[in-house]
Amino acid sequence: MDRMGTAASTPRGDPEQLLRALFRAAVERADPMRVVPAHLPPRPDGRVIVVGAGKAAARMAEAVEAVWGAGGEPVEGLVVTRYGHARPTRRIEVVEAAHPVPDAAGERATERMLALVRGAGEGDLVLVLISGGASALLVAPAPGITLADKAQVNATLLASGAPIDRINLVRKHLSRVKGGQLAAAAWPARVLCLMISDVPGDDPAMIGSGPTVGDGSNPADARAVLDRWRVAVPAGVTAALAQGSGVVPPGDPRLARTRNEVIAASAQSLDAAADVARAAGCEVRILGDRIEGEAREVAQAHATLALREWAARRQGDAPLVLLSGGELTVTRREGRTGDGTGDGTGDGIGGPNAEYALALAVALDGAAGIHAIACDTDGVDGAAEVAGAVIGPDTLVRARSFARDPVRALDRHDAHGFFAAVGGQVVTGPTLTNVNDFRALLILPPDAPEGRA
Repeated sequence: MDRMGTAASTPRGDPEQLLRALFRAAVERADPMRVVPAHLPPRPDGRVIVVGAGKAAARMAEAVEAVWGAGGEPVEGLVVTRYGHARPTRRIEVVEAAHPVPDAAGERATERMLALVRGAGEGDLVLVLISGGASALLVAPAPGITLADKAQVNATLLASGAPIDRINLVRKHLSRVKGGQLAAAAWPARVLCLMISDVPGDDPAMIGSGPTVGDGSNPADARAVLDRWRVAVPAGVTAALAQGSGVVPPGDPRLARTRNEVIAASAQSLDAAADVARAAGCEVRILGDRIEGEAREVAQAHATLALREWAARRQGDAPLVLLSGGELTVTRREGRTGDGTGDGTGDGIGGPNAEYALALAVALDGAAGIHAIACDTDGVDGAAEVAGAVIGPDTLVRARSFARDPVRALDRHDAHGFFAAVGGQVVTGPTLTNVNDFRALLILPPDAPEGRA
């Protein structure tokens, strides 16, 4: 997060810098060092076991040690996070593993976590730290399913365009740890799960696929998702779903001593960005914190709205900022060239936020007075080490000067490649938190000099 600077340094007159400052404020609001201490109870007497998973898990563990590290018995435990997201904890071990497609490091760490919590007694506290990315990092395949099977299904689901709640439903029924199974393994210990939400609606059962939350779905529901989005699966997965799953239903007595708390979510981060925008003299409208859908389709809708709002602005009006969060998806399809002919190259490097930004730039077609930013709050858009992108009226002009075709780049899902070439990438490094997508559109009044907010 150090590379992002601070929201307090907002330059008022530069649209791009203002948009970047709004993003910084959103990320800072969800920093685990800020939100975890406020939700920790007094350190209990007796043994405390800390386990967790997600892109923010190491930072959350660091926050726990900062509060509970002095005095009393030391905490112990293990968390798993994405490669490059580790923090220098003292007693809680941090393991790095692959995301978004799971690997053997994640599987080994998860088995160790299950062993740790199974050793907890009735007088112990198991503190579970869950954040976005936990679904891939917390991996314990169900009987009959291999890690390779899980990785294949995960990768295919992510490319299918299915909403995250449907993807997580499938993940639960292919697992021995998701869908309440981690909490059940810790019975009869007391379990407190602190969650940083990366899912629209902030349903604890969907955050990290709900390892401490009961779920009423069944394997037939998971099969229906696979069929609905035409996801081909290995034979072992089909056989495992036919045999049932270990997902724990709500009301199971093994969950009676478990409490789940969402401690950070998109809504609070949007509010933080709104405060910065208002301080810069802008009018603010929050479109919602749970917007889902195909990135390019949402971009088209937002472009239509932005153009309408710009046409309604009058001289002397304050700049308008439209904020939104949620999780967009990208369905990879056959690439098409600018004239509409298929070239079979829908294989570019992109992510939902960069694709939204590129689609928005195409839809706006250089319209004066409209600027935007779209980033993932974890600093990783798709599988690239890029948070997202910022656009303005000059984006397509720059594209022409670099001989880059934005329509072809969009059809190839090559938004990261496009912005790397023409400028506009937002690169933060790991932010060590994750409250999903952040989008802001800045609409200047007609009398504002271009480039001045």
